[in-house]
Amino acid sequence: MNSHLTHDDLALLIKTRAGITVEPGAIGHPDATFDEFGVDSLALLGIVGELENRYGTPIAPGTEMAKTPQEFLDAVNTSVKTGA
Repeated sequence: MNSHLTHDDLALLIKTRAGITVEPGAIGHPDATFDEFGVDSLALLGIVGELENRYGTPIAPGTEMAKTPQEFLDAVNTSVKTGA
């Protein structure tokens, strides 16, 4: 995984960390929400932990409460870019 998290990366993380299969194109839809895929904040918390370990940097607090995949990706990518 590179330093920029994509919809494809997020779909794979949701599958491996939460056991939920989602299509990258579906989570990339502008109106997509985590609720419609059955992804809750606990699943996102696990993904945040995985990403913090991979990148070696903290992800912004509250990222696990993101309502949409795009909101989550923006928070993660900003955190990785800025190192906080």
